[in-house]
Amino acid sequence: MNAPVSAIEQLQLELPDLDWINDPGRVARLSQDFAWFSPVLKRQLEDKRADTVVRPRTEDEIRRLVGACARRKLPITIRGSGTGNYGQTTPLAGGVVLDMTGYNAMCWVRGGTARAQAGIRLGDIEKATRPTGHEFRCIPSTFRSATLGGLFGGGFGGVGSINYGPLGAPGNVLGIRAMTIEPEPQIVELRGAEALRMHHLWGTNGLVLEVEVALAPARPWLETLVTFERFDTALAFADALARAPGIDKREVAFFGSPVPDHLGQLAEYLPKGCHAVLSLVDAPAEDALKDLVAAHGGTVTYRRDAAEVAKSNRTLMEFTWNHTTLHALRIDKSLTYLQSSFTPGQYIQQITEMEALLAGEVMMHAEFLRNMDGLLTCSALQLVRFTTEERLNEIIAIHRERGVRINNPHTFIVEDGKAGGALPPEILAVKHRFDPLGLLNPGKLRDWPVRPA
Repeated sequence: MNAPVSAIEQLQLELPDLDWINDPGRVARLSQDFAWFSPVLKRQLEDKRADTVVRPRTEDEIRRLVGACARRKLPITIRGSGTGNYGQTTPLAGGVVLDMTGYNAMCWVRGGTARAQAGIRLGDIEKATRPTGHEFRCIPSTFRSATLGGLFGGGFGGVGSINYGPLGAPGNVLGIRAMTIEPEPQIVELRGAEALRMHHLWGTNGLVLEVEVALAPARPWLETLVTFERFDTALAFADALARAPGIDKREVAFFGSPVPDHLGQLAEYLPKGCHAVLSLVDAPAEDALKDLVAAHGGTVTYRRDAAEVAKSNRTLMEFTWNHTTLHALRIDKSLTYLQSSFTPGQYIQQITEMEALLAGEVMMHAEFLRNMDGLLTCSALQLVRFTTEERLNEIIAIHRERGVRINNPHTFIVEDGKAGGALPPEILAVKHRFDPLGLLNPGKLRDWPVRPA
């Protein structure tokens, strides 16, 4: 008597022309992201696996796959390059991982806007836009491998957010092309605010095929490291540089000691025990930058102009945002991190207070940016010496009690990661419209639990 054919086997028999990945090792790898940054998520997710992975190359292949999965009620987890940190691409219910990296064409660049397929790498988009004199408004430190769809579905901001705010600020994302998850999938174009109702939801409420973004004028960015002996003077310099209206900049990051000691690849430029500020400023502003450095008693230990950066293919951008955490974990695997948002007008006092309260246990790494209202502030990706989950929760509570918002990177529930906030009705409506069967990344939203595949 023949064994019954599973739903996954039926799916592959129906669509034999698709690029299927069934090797257990590769399926396991493609079922994970950088959730191991969190010892909590590592414990909770390390045994979670898809049943299979598929890498479509065309919209028709995606449409046929989605329809076949919907008919069988098979869960679908959408994946880019897996550079996220929250287990967002880890399937909790088995099923199919839909790897979008084969769907990666540049659609067009028109003046200050660009549109591309979701699986394209961000670095490849900038290669296409720079000849037109444009670059990304805000780009993550993982730009070499991260995809456009991954940035939209799981990203927050990055280098450039000091000018343009988070990716979700109005005007940064102009539109998306999305597909419904049902037996006969529909294609829908969403614009403006409506498009953002799928943003930063980890692929739980729609399958994004294309993203259209606004661009920024490309500049010859000068990359520098400035070091200081004192925490307060380094922070004051970073703040003064971030505020300086006549200095165009793309990035300002503050590293309180001992964070610089964990950036091994830059060790020759970061004296042991120093505090440091990393920046990208427009080349014509170099003299103004030097004046600020002198006024705060800093030392420029690293300087590369745009031509040198391009020639070496090495950029300080890859030591910012959560890349800082990655470099630190390579040196000390006992570390983890937090994600904090400080209050405009109060961030210097808040950072100083948290340093005094938690020095030695929580190490300050702050990124300057504009918030959704355009106000200058800081987000922090502090390094934390992990001991227990209980102490980690105490540290989170200490921040929140003092008015510091924590977006918890130690949970795989979307709402819990957003400081415990519920999803607004308009986002839930998009979920019902684009995923009526609840097949997208089940278990990541509170009201859509895991069901067996």
